[in-house]
Amino acid sequence: MSTGILVAFASGDLKHVDQHFGSATGFALYRVTPDTALLEQVIQFDEEVQDGNENKLIPKIAALNGCAAVYCQAVGGSAVQQLVKLGVQPVKVSPGAPIGELLQDLQNEMASGPSAWVARALSKVESDNGRFKTMADEGWEE
Repeated sequence: MSTGILVAFASGDLKHVDQHFGSATGFALYRVTPDTALLEQVIQFDEEVQDGNENKLIPKIAALNGCAAVYCQAVGGSAVQQLVKLGVQPVKVSPGAPIGELLQDLQNEMASGPSAWVARALSKVESDNGRFKTMADEGWEE
């Protein structure tokens, strides 16, 4: 069972947050705990223009199902609403922000006193883990 929270970074080079959510060509997904940050998945998309076409958001939002947050350099209002509805917190950062530094900041925050969205994400992980443990302890009967 995986622990920690899953976060995504809108990135073309997988080293920096350098893309707008709606036109992102890639997301780097990391599983983060206070002690570790492991690249779990890279998702790539065809290049898109920022033309207001809402349909291009559908596969991007679906790809982030299970993520606690997505870091990007910008995100439109419609995307914010859809992400929040899915339980994904959009986090706007400065263009070119290094993913390594953002991961370290997140780990420090998790260890010392998380913000509201990090606390919610951690609470959900703990709740899910407890639910699965309860089911395992009950055993299986047919």
